[in-house]
Amino acid sequence: MTSLVWLIPCALALGLLGLLAFLWALRSGQFEDLEGAGWRAIQDEEPGDASRAAENVEKPNP
Repeated sequence: MTSLVWLIPCALALGLLGLLAFLWALRSGQFEDLEGAGWRAIQDEEPGDASRAAENVEKPNP
């Protein structure tokens, strides 16, 4: 019975901590782009390849 005196407040505190972490993630925009991460995971090119490809395009001489 005395263990319940410790376990119930600890469970409530951990639940409140989890709720606060979820609300923080919600406000900071962690759930804004749910599909983008999935598409980035299956792309063939590396994240920096698009910028490097733009640099390698021949520029006309003025």
